[in-house]
Amino acid sequence: MEKGRGMMRLLLAEDELELANALTAILKHNNYSVDAVDNGADALDWALAGNYDGILLDIMMPKMNGLEVLAKLREKGISTPILMLTAKGEIEDRIEGLDHGADDYLTKPFAMGELLARIRAITRRKTEFAPNLLTVGNLQLDRANYELSGEKGSIRLGNKEYQMMEMMMSSPNRLISTEQFMERIWGYDAEAEINVVWVYISYLRKKLTALGSTVTIKASRGLGYTLEDSHG
Repeated sequence: MEKGRGMMRLLLAEDELELANALTAILKHNNYSVDAVDNGADALDWALAGNYDGILLDIMMPKMNGLEVLAKLREKGISTPILMLTAKGEIEDRIEGLDHGADDYLTKPFAMGELLARIRAITRRKTEFAPNLLTVGNLQLDRANYELSGEKGSIRLGNKEYQMMEMMMSSPNRLISTEQFMERIWGYDAEAEINVVWVYISYLRKKLTALGSTVTIKASRGLGYTLEDSHG
């Protein structure tokens, strides 16, 4: 962390009081500043009013669920990284959350070390020097604000989508294996299944199509993916 930046500020929205208290204590112990709320309406108000480095949103909350809070924040252009907390069986919610621009999700019950690792991952600021714009064909990726642009406009990518796109655009025409994506983006996370990579690739393909891009993601069965410019 660069010096003089002060503590990272997190907003925690969790209606299970014991869990919220435990998380707050652990996060504070790890030098985060935490504001905790116990319902979706407050989560939305606080997130809109505060300048947070990250937001932890439980999906099942009174007054407004986490998915609604997420959708409203993204609609209003709040690009703060958001980690969704979901119950074991809520796979549909996870997919919907990722569709709405969540950066990551964590399934309860989770280990505290895992939570801290996820928070570090979503709040990690680009410190190494890299050109802010990556260009392949008629596609541009802005590293400063995670925006992917093509002929028909631009879309802000979620954290994982951005990382995948950045890997592919940094080395176009090079095959990147599913394992390389897993290792680089998910780490050695036992929870993430291998098909999660495919899920994100399909999101990215839809976005490339919507942007009118000449760039496509080509799959090599069982091997991985290659970013290709059809006009190149």
